[in-house]
Amino acid sequence: MPDSNRLSIRVGLSLVICAGLAACSSFNGASTRLASIVTPYQIDVVQGNVITREQVELLKPGLPRQSVRDLLGTPLLQSVFHSNRWDYVFSFRHKGEEPQLRKLTVFFKDDVLERFDADPMPTEAEFVASLDYGRKSAKVPVLEASEESLQKFKQAAKTPEPAAATPTTLPPLPASYPPLEPVKP
Repeated sequence: MPDSNRLSIRVGLSLVICAGLAACSSFNGASTRLASIVTPYQIDVVQGNVITREQVELLKPGLPRQSVRDLLGTPLLQSVFHSNRWDYVFSFRHKGEEPQLRKLTVFFKDDVLERFDADPMPTEAEFVASLDYGRKSAKVPVLEASEESLQKFKQAAKTPEPAAATPTTLPPLPASYPPLEPVKP
């Protein structure tokens, strides 16, 4: 390739690069508008044991330790130095918002619930509604059966099942089985 061609290619590439750099500064405002429209997806993060108001209402002094574990689940924090105290911590973070932190501390005396301290907890319905935050919800269908469909179901339940086929007889089991390992003489 002659030197004049190489020089013209280099000059042309240099001009294209300079024009591209100059164009970047003119699109500065457009790039910020585009970035505000196109954002990465951020998921809602739930961490810890979800404790609802209904669960807290079931806590009563005098419950055995195992009943508290059955009701609330395994505690998130269980200190070796404070064996009579369980801490349940729950946090929930929506995209672009500060995390919501809820705590419940349960105190035991002689393996029986003595008292508990709790932040205001959401009801189960409130928590489920917060999971659908920002989503378009479709219309929920009515979950009721008509009288006709109930009658059809009852009739189908009343009809006798066809008689089961008579079981076939199996051959008798052998009196002895061959050894698992070969017998050595």
